[in-house]
Amino acid sequence: MNGIMFLLGLLFGFGLLLSGMSNPQKVQDFLDVFGRWDASLAFVMGGAILVTLIAFRGSRSAKPLCAPAFQEPATTRIDRRLLAGSALFGIGWGLAGICPGPALVLAGMLRAEMLWFGGAILAGMWLFRLQKRP
Repeated sequence: MNGIMFLLGLLFGFGLLLSGMSNPQKVQDFLDVFGRWDASLAFVMGGAILVTLIAFRGSRSAKPLCAPAFQEPATTRIDRRLLAGSALFGIGWGLAGICPGPALVLAGMLRAEMLWFGGAILAGMWLFRLQKRP
């Protein structure tokens, strides 16, 4: 099982590199709709959605291939915390041009900006735990 997960992660990372999505400037150019807009990220996302749609439609399995069961969310309620977290994630993604998948690729490439980005992720996790305490 771990071997399959490793190969899938390797395939995902290679896809990010091949499509240029590990380049923060390319992501920021996609978000710059009134400037140097680069639509290539939309094609990458569209391709991923198409492959996923085909895989889900073609599968009649009661459980996922690499896990004992499907994981359902604990809640489906949209609340302030979800909206605030989504907004913070989006702002960080837009400013840095990096989201968690490409962050792992960049960390594997030993890119210096990952020290800042990784530190910011850890600080955000620490702040979340701090505010969650009673």
